Amino acid sequence: MTEQLFSMAHYADQAVLWLLITLSVLSFAIILERFFYLNKVYKDSRMMLERIEKALVENNLGDIKEMAKIQDSVMGTAAAYGVKHIEQSGEKGLEEIFNTFTITLRPRMEKFLSFLGTIGSNAPYIGLLGTVLGIMKAFHDMTQASSEAGQKVVMAGISMALVATATGLAVAIPSVAAYNYFNKKVQSVFDALSAVRELCLAYAKNLGAKK
Repeated sequence: MTEQLFSMAHYADQAVLWLLITLSVLSFAIILERFFYLNKVYKDSRMMLERIEKALVENNLGDIKEMAKIQDSVMGTAAAYGVKHIEQSGEKGLEEIFNTFTITLRPRMEKFLSFLGTIGSNAPYIGLLGTVLGIMKAFHDMTQASSEAGQKVVMAGISMALVATATGLAVAIPSVAAYNYFNKKVQSVFDALSAVRELCLAYAKNLGAKK
């Protein structure tokens, strides 16, 4: 059994390293895709928040109808759903409309983020596994080498094994940083969506009061 483990270690440490390289490529691709997508949505949400703030300062709740015309943004689409519902059914059921919109939006906003978080939290352990397997391989090779070359074999094997740990950390650190960064972006977008909902509610109540 022990010999089988050592035999596996001769190949498994390299397999672990290739796995980490593959994960790093996937992580980088996800980070790029999420960066461009979420940044666009985030910028749209910030612009919408500025318009909402201006509408509140000027007491111009009707500006939500102009915001609803911005169909190429998430916030504009949400406002359009809200205004359409108000015109057809009034205030009743408006919160449910926004809750439904949030539920359908969340998978798009959080796409790949759980996978990115998984890579970030597990890559160091995968790298540590590769290091352990590499050290096992180095000591096993030492038993096969002459006494004079044994020390050099071990030192060379350990130095190669530590590459797996370094690679695991190199994969994990940017993945965790990106995961936290994107989660903050997503939360900011949903906060902006809540602001759109509240303005729609205020607009609906204002219409109801005029009637």
